Amino acid sequence: MGKGGNSEDVVAGKEEVGEENMAAWLLGIKTLKIQPFILPPLGPHDVKVRIKAVGICGSDVHHFKTMRCANFIVKKPMVIGHECAGIIEEVGSEVNNIGVGDRVALEPGISCNRCNLCRNGQYNLCREMKFFGSPPTNGSLANQVVHPSNLCFKLPDNVSLEEGAMCEPLSVGIHACRRAQVNPETNVLIMGSGPIGLVTMLAARAFGAPRIVLVDVDDQRLAIAKELGADDVIRVSTNIQDIDEEVAKLQTAMVSGVDVSFDCVGLNKTMSTALNATRAGGKVCIVGLAQSEMTVPLTPAAAREVDIVGIFRYRNTWPLCLEFLRSGKIDVKPLITHRFSFSQKDIEEAFETSARGGTAIKVMFNL
Repeated sequence: MGKGGNSEDVVAGKEEVGEENMAAWLLGIKTLKIQPFILPPLGPHDVKVRIKAVGICGSDVHHFKTMRCANFIVKKPMVIGHECAGIIEEVGSEVNNIGVGDRVALEPGISCNRCNLCRNGQYNLCREMKFFGSPPTNGSLANQVVHPSNLCFKLPDNVSLEEGAMCEPLSVGIHACRRAQVNPETNVLIMGSGPIGLVTMLAARAFGAPRIVLVDVDDQRLAIAKELGADDVIRVSTNIQDIDEEVAKLQTAMVSGVDVSFDCVGLNKTMSTALNATRAGGKVCIVGLAQSEMTVPLTPAAAREVDIVGIFRYRNTWPLCLEFLRSGKIDVKPLITHRFSFSQKDIEEAFETSARGGTAIKVMFNL
């Protein structure tokens, strides 16, 4: 059985007798409760991690508000959370890449390693993926979790545990920039300045993009994007009839043409805008998946040879994330706007804060 408790009760990787591992369980719509969480046995290649930092993701909020996110439906009580970092407390008999006391960031998805997709390196698309906090797999908003050692990445000395937890959302931006082949000659348009739009902007800059313009319907979010380094920001409407006028504004703001557009929202209007704004021979990368089906102007885009690529989560991104954080090429600290402790009152308030949006970008738990 997994043990747990407050971090101050842990000394040199040892647990006090009688501690019980506790976790935040999603029991129903907007119903979270801290309850005991029995961990699986430690396998030879596993580690037990005392979780110290957990961020709230948009998918967590969807689960919290509706008990589903896209086609992933919560059908029974589930531990929530997947953006996490912590300290190794115990290692399996075959683990030799990390040790007790190491601070690590956890990649939350465990693939089968057997299917063709896994063997071809596209493990993020594995149909048997077990992903923290994605039903039916329990998540990581808990005192402790057991996880494969090869999915735990040691943090550089100058990278905090909170920054380690931010590797998960940052990985989405990194994977998107790889898929779109962003480089120092790529001018980038980003639809949506929420958390994923912002990490995509930070990643694009780290990949060398010389000019980045962000688009949103919210002036507050655009102001944050500007503070974080956007070269220009454009406020747009929710009216699909305004696309032509807005595309003209976007193209003027970009000056020399949009090479790559990232749709970090995933609505008819945002995708149509991205397709129309991108130059002939450019790329549109679909990152946000707000709508399961969209009606968009594909034929004109095809006639201009605009390539469309999609992403699903990420793969092989943690080492690069940690190098960007270590070197200072990316600073995720300003994205963390709200912090909460691991108590019943705080988990409820934290999820309500994240669900409201507004000034909240990344809501972080410190355990």
